[in-house]
Amino acid sequence: MPLTYKQSGVDIDAGDALVERIKPLAAATRIAEVMGGVGGFAGLCRVPADIDEPVLVSGTDGVGTKLKVAFATGIHDTIGFDLVGMCVNDVITCGARPLFFLDYFATSKLDVDVAERVVAGIAAACKESGCALLGGETAELPGMYAPGEYDLAGFAVGVVARKKLVDGTRVAEGDVALGLRSSGLHSNGYSLARKALLEAMGLSLTATPAELGGQTVGAALLAPTRLYARHVQALLAAGVDVRAMSHITGGGLPGNLPRVLPESLGLRIERSWPRPPVLDLVQRAAGIDDREMRRTFNQGIGFVFIVPEPDEARARTTLEGLGDRPVTMGRVVRVPSDREFEERVEWPA
Repeated sequence: MPLTYKQSGVDIDAGDALVERIKPLAAATRIAEVMGGVGGFAGLCRVPADIDEPVLVSGTDGVGTKLKVAFATGIHDTIGFDLVGMCVNDVITCGARPLFFLDYFATSKLDVDVAERVVAGIAAACKESGCALLGGETAELPGMYAPGEYDLAGFAVGVVARKKLVDGTRVAEGDVALGLRSSGLHSNGYSLARKALLEAMGLSLTATPAELGGQTVGAALLAPTRLYARHVQALLAAGVDVRAMSHITGGGLPGNLPRVLPESLGLRIERSWPRPPVLDLVQRAAGIDDREMRRTFNQGIGFVFIVPEPDEARARTTLEGLGDRPVTMGRVVRVPSDREFEERVEWPA
């Protein structure tokens, strides 16, 4: 009997079925600039006509070992939210409007139901961010991944007028840092968090430790990454002088804030704020010191705006109008030129 591609582990019919299920999900994210639909060799998107000297801004990322929690719990509905968040939240730090997103889903054996749930999360996050799910790629790679597992990556493209580009060069001593809260770990530090909670503390993903207020460990770890595109667009539309923005991902505040500050400047944090309970639990589980926590996790802040002090009140009012509770974290200060990168964020004693 002749060997077929399906017998070798690749089911073309399953891939075609997934494409048909994805089409209405992608259609729901369509924006005016999109040309064509899902299923071609390439996605097409016009550059908005009302932008002077348009600059395209791109970002790419994955979800990392947070995927392991999705595999173990069987919850695949929100992991796509994380994927979009990790890419779009980077792109918007330049002041860009997100235009479109593409994903890459790879697995040994395609489970159409699981893949559809993942893509549904991607589509929902795209819709919330105002960008189109323009297309993507599904790869069935027999023997490449463990049964029931998959890998996930993606990239986003946005656009901003050149004269409106936010690049941090205008940040000045005395400017204020306004932080937007995170929903939890977002998509960083999961190798340490899983080792602390599941190994050092011996918790199961269904455990409900007191610190989590009735929430399971699995649910706390799977809390989807927050999306900040609406917040950025609202501040810029309100005329707030946003001088820099930072997406707090791997490396935490000390590894990300200095990336958008001029060499001679740093941030002095002047107050504390409540952290998501899962962070307190992770720290207690393995006795992790404060420095390690700060350079691994977001510490409860997912996105930071740097604005001049006269604009702080308007920025705060605008963000509160979106239902948020911004944190005035501290102020930009001058630092010695030989100070190490991460030490440019100064913490309270």
